Amino acid sequence: MADRGASAPSLLEEWPAHPGPILALNRMGSFDWDLDAGLFHMDAQAHEVFDLLPEEYDGRAESLAVRVPPPEAARLDALVAQAIKDGSENYGAYFRIRCRDGTPRWAHTQGYIRRDETGRPRRVVGIVRDATEELADTEARSVRAAQDQAFRQQTNVVQVISAALAHARSVQDVIDVLKDAHGIRHLGAASLVMGLVEAGRIRLIAEGPVGSFVPGTRITRIDEPYPMGEVVRTLTPRFIESPEEFAEGYPILWPHITGLHITSAVYLPLIAQARPFGAMGLLYNDRQGFSSEERAVLVALGSSIAQSLQRAMLYEQEKDLAQGLQQAMLPRTIPSVRGADVAVRYRAATAGGALGRDIGGDWYDLIPLPGGRVGAVIGDVQGHDTHAAAVMGQLRIVLRAYAAEGHTPATVMARASVFLHELDTDRFATCLYAEADLSTGVVQVVRAGHIDPLVRDADGTCRRVPVEGGLPLGLSAEFGRLEYPVSTLELDPGHTLLLCTDGLVEQPGTDLDDGMQALTTLIAKGPDEVRDLAARLIEVAEERRGDDDVALLLLRRRVPEAPRTGGRLQQHVAPGDPEALTHARHMIRAAVRSWGARDRADEIELVADELITNALIHTEGSAIVTLRGLEGSDRRLRVEVEDCSSALPRRREAGEDGVSGRGLLLVDRLADVWGVEARGGGKCVWCEFLVSERT
Repeated sequence: MADRGASAPSLLEEWPAHPGPILALNRMGSFDWDLDAGLFHMDAQAHEVFDLLPEEYDGRAESLAVRVPPPEAARLDALVAQAIKDGSENYGAYFRIRCRDGTPRWAHTQGYIRRDETGRPRRVVGIVRDATEELADTEARSVRAAQDQAFRQQTNVVQVISAALAHARSVQDVIDVLKDAHGIRHLGAASLVMGLVEAGRIRLIAEGPVGSFVPGTRITRIDEPYPMGEVVRTLTPRFIESPEEFAEGYPILWPHITGLHITSAVYLPLIAQARPFGAMGLLYNDRQGFSSEERAVLVALGSSIAQSLQRAMLYEQEKDLAQGLQQAMLPRTIPSVRGADVAVRYRAATAGGALGRDIGGDWYDLIPLPGGRVGAVIGDVQGHDTHAAAVMGQLRIVLRAYAAEGHTPATVMARASVFLHELDTDRFATCLYAEADLSTGVVQVVRAGHIDPLVRDADGTCRRVPVEGGLPLGLSAEFGRLEYPVSTLELDPGHTLLLCTDGLVEQPGTDLDDGMQALTTLIAKGPDEVRDLAARLIEVAEERRGDDDVALLLLRRRVPEAPRTGGRLQQHVAPGDPEALTHARHMIRAAVRSWGARDRADEIELVADELITNALIHTEGSAIVTLRGLEGSDRRLRVEVEDCSSALPRRREAGEDGVSGRGLLLVDRLADVWGVEARGGGKCVWCEFLVSERT
């Protein structure tokens, strides 16, 4: 209990506290320690106790090291830290001071810890006095020194090991803390063993240092006469205080460890929730016997280690479950895309060891589309839990379905937003959908609250591409704002489109723009090959150990190995517009001849004409005619006719007049392959023709 003159003021009083005159009369100095600011104010009498002149002291606690030897300072710091941690209101201690002339001085301090309404320590107010006369008696000093030494050793063991275990997130982390030379030295032991209970056996998971393993003890039954089995059966620590006791109690084990020169040992059960799940042994070669204080410290340490180990085991189980669920929600494989190199990566969050935080709603997807097009998706569902992952999985599937149906990018995003809004969840999601035509390099991009894409040029330079966007998925449907503007960019051969979630960009203490700039610099300096670049970006994310997961998709348009056959031509044909129909026929005729398909020109023109005519007659709407020259193992010419009707064409026999119904029969007979695809609210009838090499 602090002296009455040192009673602490309210946290609302001015700082520093003003001591009562009774302290000065009793030659006691006072101090007021602001824990937030690190300021340590002392009055004139306290300066005398520390043998410091006012101008020699800068008001900071660490500056007292000029008078307080390092061991004493460490002991005082540990004492104060323990009092704060335990929730104590006060503390007291004797400590040594070395005066300016080199003579030692004993001092005594008492402090009162003041906390705010949340329990957080904010100030320490107390006294310090010269205790040299009080401890002048040699015997008294020796007793107190011995007590301080024992207390310091015990405190150091508890603090060092507990502090190290506090950062252990896996079973291997716990093992590393305990088995390396540093950990064993703090435990005061020569070697360590640890095992876990599995199906009535104890499996050894750690032994240290190297060379201390005992043959035949990797897996032992609990009922065998080994000390770890005994403590698991009895739930009681086993202290072995001499080599003779060890040899007598465990004759099977003792001959194998005589080379370690063991003089004593302690085996501790690892217990959690009243159930033993393992055991740990500490073996010593420089001591015999254990005092009551040492036994208490070792038992307490065993309990702390057991809690850390169980926490690590639960964390690993949760992590395995989370990662398994996350991987199950992501695409199993990414399809190969003609004309592009693709790389995808996913990295789970590392949120300070919190269970359930290693799973999130980030995802990527690549969707092959008709006509050499491909859809690239990156998204992030709000939250880091299994619910976020489940929502992500459903959203990824429906977005993929909408894109495959042939809807425009804006429609794909709007429908996905409506789906998420109707999913009966409070989560929203950001998303970016890019539909790329790899034959032309045209990319249509739609953004729903997500970060902008990046493009890396063939020379390595990287730039952010600003994309006009709409509200995140779910929110746009809730507020009735389903308009998603479409932005268009050109992806030249050798250029790479990069889509990522904000976990790759955001860093503590920096804004989004700074993060995007840092990412563009990193990409510009990265490897050329997309898989190597993706690996490098994830490696950087791992080094940062951010608390958000990362999804990444890179799509690089390849440089064509041979000149293109002619690219892509398109013509809109409106109903009742004979001039447009004539222009379409001229376009088809000219393209067929210029692309080296003269030998099949009549067939291609006839089939295209039939498809256009059918679209105009049976849908009462316009038609869009597209011709593409396709390169691959063979050269092909593809004809596509789109209309606004979702009704699928039917092949049927010609009528009595010999005309009706012949269209699809001609297509089937003349084209090498043909088919029908859904395109938004309409459809596309396509066919392909193999053409000979150009002469």
